[in-house]
Amino acid sequence: MFLYYITDSRQLASEYKERARLLLHCIRAAARAGVDAIQLRENDLSARQLSDLANSAADIIRAATTANKSPTQLLINSRVDIALSCGADGVHLRSDDISPADARAVLMNAGVATSTIAISCHTLEEVELAEGHGADFAVFGPVFGKVGVNNSGVGTAALSQACRERAVAKPPMPVLALGGIDLSNARECLQVRAAGIAGIRLFQSGNVGETVSRLRELGTG
Repeated sequence: MFLYYITDSRQLASEYKERARLLLHCIRAAARAGVDAIQLRENDLSARQLSDLANSAADIIRAATTANKSPTQLLINSRVDIALSCGADGVHLRSDDISPADARAVLMNAGVATSTIAISCHTLEEVELAEGHGADFAVFGPVFGKVGVNNSGVGTAALSQACRERAVAKPPMPVLALGGIDLSNARECLQVRAAGIAGIRLFQSGNVGETVSRLRELGTG
């Protein structure tokens, strides 16, 4: 099961320096806990701020990976240039970004032979398109919507379609579930063959080590 922490420092503090400090603390904790990948999604920051944060995050993740021998990938949201500059493992694209094939071509032309390309999808058609363009995995949702918001999400039936009811080459591209997922409903996503769980609050609040451990248990249950 693939566990994917998506960052949002706006949930941590309002002032940038404090946001950055707290976020790097969360990234260190998540990497040490053994999440499979972290998406740096700070899309409200300036290019300079994002670049500085990405370099710090990359250093922290490399150190954590060396210490616990559990590799955690770093993906940068949309910015292929910043992914290259900080030595990230790849990029996470929005559905309206350049295609995964184009992103991979840019990375390969820059000398990066191996990279991970993820993409956000909200419909079965977007999942199929992402797979056709060579994405490594998709994040699908919101499955359950957001707490306190009048949005019920797409539901597990749509997630099930995205995970298995599509005409694709085998093995199919992994699809992770996102949106309103916690320890009480993660099993529902895994039961319809989601390849893993993505989340912001899920990994950014509380005891991330305990969260990762309990999710791993669900994945083997």
